[in-house]
Parts: sequence; structure tokens; C-alpha cells
Amino acid sequence: MQEKRISENLSGEAGTRGGVAINETQDLIASDKVEGTAVYNRQGERLGSIYNVMIDKRSGQVRYAVMSFGGFLGIGESYHPLPWEKLTYDPSQGGYVVDLTRDQLEGAPRYRRDETPWSDPVYGRTVSDYYGIPFGIPLPRV
Repeated sequence: MQEKRISENLSGEAGTRGGVAINETQDLIASDKVEGTAVYNRQGERLGSIYNVMIDKRSGQVRYAVMSFGGFLGIGESYHPLPWEKLTYDPSQGGYVVDLTRDQLEGAPRYRRDETPWSDPVYGRTVSDYYGIPFGIPLPRV
């Protein structure tokens, strides 16, 4: 009976596993549900989708949403790390919205499937500088 009460309080439509919400609550979302979510610009143009999220090991906060962009069936696709603070979830579009144009995204730091930029400690600074976000200091969401 306790499991059912926890399930009702936390999960809404999300479902539970052992009384723990596994997908989404009003304020929380599971990482696997973020992956694949569409990313749009302010004009409603679909730019790509979330490939994964990068989490700061020390603070536990999401630092970047890595968006897949371009390509066809994974060929020619590039990955663009977007500072988490730059994304806003829009329920009416069922996806995240960023203040970027396709041209700005084309000039943004990115990498291909066979590259490993995160092993270079300067890469995160490059991403932060491009988007005007202080490096290494997660900003509060508003």
C-alpha cells in the first residue's frame, strides 16, 4: 500500500519502479526521457534533438545538453554541446527552445561521432566562451 501512495504522489503519468518515479514528475525528468527530445529555435524551427546530457561530477548539476544536428541516419551528424542554462522547455512544442539560429549553431563548437573533445580540458571553456557563460560555474536557472 505504501508503494502505491508514493507512486501516486511522485509519478503522475510517468509510472514507477518499486515506488520510485522513473520518467517524470512535475519538477523532475529522467535523463533517458530528455534524450531524443527536440530542440527548436525561437522561430519554431527544429534544430536537432538532445543526444545526451553532461553532468558535473562535483556539483551534480547538468552542465550541457549535447544536441545532435544534421546528417542522415547518423552519417554526417555532428554534436553540439549547449549550456543547460540556454535551454528552456516549451510544453506547447514538446521540446527545448534556444535563442540560436542555424547560422549561429553552424559556428558553434561541435564534434563528430569519432571525436573525443571532452578529454581536452580547454574544450569546455571554448563552449562556455562561445555562449557567453562563465566557465566552470553552473548558473541558476530562472
